[in-house]
Amino acid sequence: MHMILVLNILLQQIFRRALDRAHATIRSPKPAPPFSGNLERLQAAQAEKNKKIDQRIRPPFPTSLPPEADAQVDKYLRSRGKVWKCAREQVGEQDLSRLRPGQWLNDEIINFYGALIQQSSEENKENDVAGMKRPKVHQFSTFFWSKLKSSGYEKGRLAKWTKSFDIFQKDIVLIPVNHNNAHWTAAAINFRDKRIESYDSMGMDRTSVYKLLRQYVSDEHRNKKKKEFDWTGWEDYDMEDVPQQENGYDCGVFTCQFLATLARGEKHFPFTQKNMPYLRRRMIWEICNGRLRDDS
Repeated sequence: MHMILVLNILLQQIFRRALDRAHATIRSPKPAPPFSGNLERLQAAQAEKNKKIDQRIRPPFPTSLPPEADAQVDKYLRSRGKVWKCAREQVGEQDLSRLRPGQWLNDEIINFYGALIQQSSEENKENDVAGMKRPKVHQFSTFFWSKLKSSGYEKGRLAKWTKSFDIFQKDIVLIPVNHNNAHWTAAAINFRDKRIESYDSMGMDRTSVYKLLRQYVSDEHRNKKKKEFDWTGWEDYDMEDVPQQENGYDCGVFTCQFLATLARGEKHFPFTQKNMPYLRRRMIWEICNGRLRDDS
């Protein structure tokens, strides 16, 4: 009988505590509903950043090619068995199709465009930009970064990449960066402004880019100059208003245009996501004509 009484008391206490917890839960503020719109929030932030860039751009960036050039692009896209060449780079019709809407760019397109950038830089090196001479430029291929990241300076034999020139006599060295075959960004070693630069159309962390490029410069200087590089006054530069992509496939186009703009010595990027359809078609025209257009 005593045992039954104790059990009843215990059950009453358990029930009372459970009831108190239930009342407390009812009286407490309702939790915010879980947010499932991370992508939408990111796209909205990127669109807002692009809007601010649009307001700054003067004169307005082109939105389409001249009619004759635009018709030529359609003709190039219908080509079969055609190969286009610039310096040591070449692309075929399948590579060119990567510049159709919604396609991710491959090494062949980015390296060919890099050859066009290099060619244009050499042809226009005496021209001024905002009162300054256009920078002396070298652009590495996409395979430079993969060698640097996977093998390092010594094992990657990167000293051989600069046998014919001295990077320390350049104003800026341009590097297209492939992040795990999932994303393209642009990087630069800017000797003129003493900056290691990285430009990402998705605003991701690029700590490893700055670190590896600093290590490369130190190794290259030690190899070629037989002494340590002086890093006094240098900074890791991350521009505040880099144009942002609003999809998952335009990073290669952004990267090519970042590099082309830097090669001209310009301080700001005059394009945003809305210019990507035009830029894809313009890049087709430029590749098939073997030169960069000067109406950007």
